[in-house]
Amino acid sequence: MLARVFLKPEGKTEAQVRKGYGVLCGAVGVCLNLLLFLGKLLAGLASGSIAVVADAVNNLSDAGSSIVTLLGFHLAEQKPDHDHPFGHGRAEYLSGLVVAMLILLMGFELAQSSVGKILNPVPAEGGWRVTATLCAAIAVKVYMAFYNRRIGKRIGSTAMEAAALDSLGDCAATSVVLLASLVERYTDLVLDGWGGLLVALFILWSGFQAAKTTMDPLLGTPPSAEFVEEIRTLVLAHQPILGVHDIIVHDYGPGRRMISLHAEVPAGGELLELHSRIDHVERELRERLGCEAVIHMDPVCTDDGVTQETRKRVEALVRCIDGGITIHDFRVVPREGKGHVHLVFDAAVPFDFRLSDQEVEEKIKSAVQVLDSGFQAKVRVERSYT
Repeated sequence: MLARVFLKPEGKTEAQVRKGYGVLCGAVGVCLNLLLFLGKLLAGLASGSIAVVADAVNNLSDAGSSIVTLLGFHLAEQKPDHDHPFGHGRAEYLSGLVVAMLILLMGFELAQSSVGKILNPVPAEGGWRVTATLCAAIAVKVYMAFYNRRIGKRIGSTAMEAAALDSLGDCAATSVVLLASLVERYTDLVLDGWGGLLVALFILWSGFQAAKTTMDPLLGTPPSAEFVEEIRTLVLAHQPILGVHDIIVHDYGPGRRMISLHAEVPAGGELLELHSRIDHVERELRERLGCEAVIHMDPVCTDDGVTQETRKRVEALVRCIDGGITIHDFRVVPREGKGHVHLVFDAAVPFDFRLSDQEVEEKIKSAVQVLDSGFQAKVRVERSYT
């Protein structure tokens, strides 16, 4: 309903719709969090509850976080310029990181205040106003969590998913404060400081999770398996491409990805024709996936039965070393005089592999020597980026 009233997404580009959703969710977050802050602050001051006041200050920080998210979406949509040729998309990730830092800072401050209240307990005066305010706050935060999560998944925004996670943490924190106030009202236990401490721990946990969510794309994470498979399927659908490897996806912000990959083509093919086919594949990747693409051609001998059979035997040997190792760019360089036949290829191993690169290389070389004493392997060990 909010999108239909304020965005009117019909006829707009995907980038415009994405920015509109980000601004709308940020504005909703600012308004609702300010209302929650005022309501909880008045209830907390009236009752003398440090836990309720802490929860109110948490909502104020959430309002500030929503403003930062709004700013991040605005910066992210700026066009590329001379200093930032890849655009400003990562500003959205940075805004999410700022949100996480604000959450962590507030968590530490509230924890300190709550410990002071535990050491010097003062009973709070609970009442129906406090109970009603906290119940309403929980309902509002549940709405905000599902709203931000749904829109965040729809437009692929880690900043909004971090805001949704923060809202769920707020629900749990406010529930703890509500429970503590009810226990104090009907028993002699003074739990206000403990309630505030639990609120602080919830806030710290949500801040840590939000920081991880936004740090990962900044540091660089592999693309999803589904996206990689989509790339492979699209590229291999074009003749005469025989295989694909060394796929790298560079992420410069939501909707701003670049792809580089190696495509195996017949070595006997006509160069200009192959180049034209590769150009067509690059255009299709740009049009269908919205990604700029650079494809390197790797020539593969398709009419040499000896090379194909030798590659299959070497692949079987490599799998015996470890099933996670794959080979590509396989070439057979004939011997000169009485020298060895060189088998030149790359071996891709997983990250955190149990063996070092040198150990993998030595094992492969030894296995090739056992396969045929006339063979000598020249191996380059590398890591897969997908």
